[in-house]
Amino acid sequence: MLAPHFPKQITRRVMLVTLAAVGACASVPDFGASRRSVIDTPRGPLEVYDDGPAGGSPLVLLPSLGRGAEDFDELTSQLTAAGYRVIRPQPRGIGASRSYDFNPTLADLADDVIFAAQQSNLAPFVVVGHAFGNRVARMIATQSPERTHALILLAAGGKIAMAPEIEEALVRSFDLSLPDDERLVYVSRAFFAPGNTPEAWRNGWYPDVAEMQIGATERTSVDDWWLANSLPVLVVQPMQDVLAPPENAEILKREGGDRVRIAYIERAGHALLPEQPRVLAETILRYLREIDF
Repeated sequence: MLAPHFPKQITRRVMLVTLAAVGACASVPDFGASRRSVIDTPRGPLEVYDDGPAGGSPLVLLPSLGRGAEDFDELTSQLTAAGYRVIRPQPRGIGASRSYDFNPTLADLADDVIFAAQQSNLAPFVVVGHAFGNRVARMIATQSPERTHALILLAAGGKIAMAPEIEEALVRSFDLSLPDDERLVYVSRAFFAPGNTPEAWRNGWYPDVAEMQIGATERTSVDDWWLANSLPVLVVQPMQDVLAPPENAEILKREGGDRVRIAYIERAGHALLPEQPRVLAETILRYLREIDF
């Protein structure tokens, strides 16, 4: 099996920048969502944002490593304008979502999303997982295929190890003790295609959440979630992604067969959402129409 996307040493390094960033954590964002709830789960409160028509076909959006649901604001607007209902569970450790009091696996993170979907009375839904969120999306498909209609994976890694200099840039992106302009150099290197400004991701970084999520990945075998059961999958692959390069999508396509499609997007890196928002929304909406959802 190829090496996991997150080298184990990243957990220790993110832990160090987490300690360095105490007192510098990002403020809780105001999403302006049409409906907001804090649901009581077996693992404590979980904040959920619910947009769009209550009767619309439901989409569940899961954000990138150490980042919150605000990353999906623009995409949410375009999806709800097309008539879809969009559910955004806030990762634990952000906003009103209480942190775990134990060391979770990806199965635990997936359980939270499945519980939120049940509490929201969702029919079978499509899961859109961005970057780290793609792992949780595929674990949801593994654990609850009867509730999952299809998956859309944005910048999806898992089997191709990152280069050492990219690992360094990833870790430094979470070091909130660095001056913003210095840290943005690392953000640009790890997350954005050459020529794209990283300004949209100046804020919204949660090192403690990233530490928890990386730990959950390390405690879970890639084989437990990689194939996403046997559900339909669209991989939206940024062509300049250095954290999750195109080889990941090609491996999944080779192993998953015809149920897996790949849509390539140029001039985009791992961040993708702020880099190519119009093309991304069009790609997702086209796929949803093709699968008659």
